[in-house]
Amino acid sequence: MPLNPTGPVYADRGVFVCFEGGDGAGKSTQSRRLAQWLGSQGYAARLTFEPGDTRAGADLRRIVLSPETGDLADRTEALIYAADKAEHVETVVLPALARGEVVITDRYVDSTLAYQGAGRTLDVAEVEAVARWATGDLRPHLTVVLDLEPAAALGRFEERDRIEGESLEFHQRVRQAFLDMAAADADHYLVLDARADVDDIAAAVRAAVEPLLRRAARDSG
Repeated sequence: MPLNPTGPVYADRGVFVCFEGGDGAGKSTQSRRLAQWLGSQGYAARLTFEPGDTRAGADLRRIVLSPETGDLADRTEALIYAADKAEHVETVVLPALARGEVVITDRYVDSTLAYQGAGRTLDVAEVEAVARWATGDLRPHLTVVLDLEPAAALGRFEERDRIEGESLEFHQRVRQAFLDMAAADADHYLVLDARADVDDIAAAVRAAVEPLLRRAARDSG
């Protein structure tokens, strides 16, 4: 039986934007840039991230990312991320969307599918079923994938967490997974070269978000 017989869920209030991509691709920078621009235009923007932007999530983030944790079973890791997402959606994302805000998240379900599915070579369909159940199958109106060759991205870190410290082959599988998801749903994805000028990337993101803002204004009116 499908997880959601009626298909993916897109919020009918607010706008949900997600930034995805490998480590070091500039997601946090572009998330902040978008939130700042929205604020300057008079929009209420909720800037958030996964894992860890809830009280419970902060503990889960420490467990799953700290090198001190040591080895975790791959399924355990996937379930920890799913728990973080469930709490995040229930207590942060959905309330902000219900208020008509623009929610900007640095990582969401696609990261679990890319890292714990493709990266760990778990069955992606099984990982997706858990992650979609945890989030009520809520999908972003737009997912921006900042694409960067893993060898270049990982060179930006002096110290690495448990995930960043994985092999180059692991991160190459992750990168390809993001690109494959974007190619399969072009209407809801924007792929940008993370090596481009940060201002050019921000401008491209704004151009993709503006129609969503107009749609939300029209629907709320």
